[in-house]
Amino acid sequence: MPADWDHVILLSADALRADHLSCYGYHRDTSPILDELATESIRFTNAYSASSHTREAVPALLTGDYPDTAVGDDFRLATETVASTLSSAGYATAGFHSNPFISRAYGFDRGFDTFDDDMHFGSNKLLALAQRALDKVRNRHYARATEINERSLDWLDSRGDGPLFLWNHYLDTHGPYEPPSEYATEYRASTVSDRKAQSLYQRAIRDPESISEDERALLIDLYDAEIRYNDAKLGEMLAALRDRGLLKRSLLVFTSDHGDAFGEHGYYEHPRYLHEEITRVPLLVRPPGGAGGETVSTPVSTLDIAATIRAGLDQDVDNDRVSLLDDLPAERTVFMQARGEDEHSHLRRYAARGRDGSCFCEWDREADTVESGECAGQGLREELRGHVEARMGVETDEVTDDEEDVDEEIERRLSALGYKD
Repeated sequence: MPADWDHVILLSADALRADHLSCYGYHRDTSPILDELATESIRFTNAYSASSHTREAVPALLTGDYPDTAVGDDFRLATETVASTLSSAGYATAGFHSNPFISRAYGFDRGFDTFDDDMHFGSNKLLALAQRALDKVRNRHYARATEINERSLDWLDSRGDGPLFLWNHYLDTHGPYEPPSEYATEYRASTVSDRKAQSLYQRAIRDPESISEDERALLIDLYDAEIRYNDAKLGEMLAALRDRGLLKRSLLVFTSDHGDAFGEHGYYEHPRYLHEEITRVPLLVRPPGGAGGETVSTPVSTLDIAATIRAGLDQDVDNDRVSLLDDLPAERTVFMQARGEDEHSHLRRYAARGRDGSCFCEWDREADTVESGECAGQGLREELRGHVEARMGVETDEVTDDEEDVDEEIERRLSALGYKD
């Protein structure tokens, strides 16, 4: 048992960029609940995801390993998660979300006693088919934060005593941006139908140059409204944890797997690049009793979250990871990576972030060449080059034979979420 907490609670939002939260300086009041949480947490102002999209970012978040070893070529989980670590230490473990890319079909239930990924498959095929048909009619392609909260609180209330690990991953801030009706006019005068919002989001991904300034503003309005909704539901979850006496005895972490783009570099959504808008994420760490609103500007990585949990269990932490509860040096470099896809599947993109700059490069696996990109300084360039050379020999080529449950339900939901044409 760790000395400083009884429970670990990880709350993460999908595609939530840090600079759209009011506690990170955004001009809109999008996050009053998170703003309040920040006053009793350690807030990291330069936190970066280990990747720019869910298939690599969430495995890194859950394992503390870089994506090139956390998942195989088929993006199935290839290493142990903190759920396994905590389960071995006697914790009850549960995860709740509805992103198909991190479902049981890809092995992400490993280490969880309870794992609810909102996918309708299993032994009762007739029930699964009926539920899929209903979801399709309702244009439902993920579980809202309200549902995630209800399911996770039911689990909390049904478990026995003892330490627990709870992971809730909320998909509301992921496109297509379809805020619930009570939030739909939060930042604009008129509502937009879910069908129109979905169509606009799909076009922004497919043909970003076709998006007008008014359409871009609309997308941002809808995105910000989703943030406000998700913030309110996070508030309900935090209140429920307090009411149950859990929050005062928990290490609580709030973060995101990656951000979302709105045309800053010629694209929307979160393709496999490593620009600021899709890699800089919010990160709030609240130890039991709170932390008094401390702000840390040292660059940190989502890889450090697993390191923090393992350090609390007196386990070794890799040399380039840190515990977020320790005093950190002022200067530090963190790294991120993203695999190319489709005709760029042979490319591996890397980036380094220091306190005052960034550096990018690309490894072509077929030509076995490394090409440097934009870089803030020679020192950072050399650090990144050394990091890439070290990673070139470790990428796992593991591909499993398990095709269970990778079916039309996953395909339908991925299409609705903008992952497929």
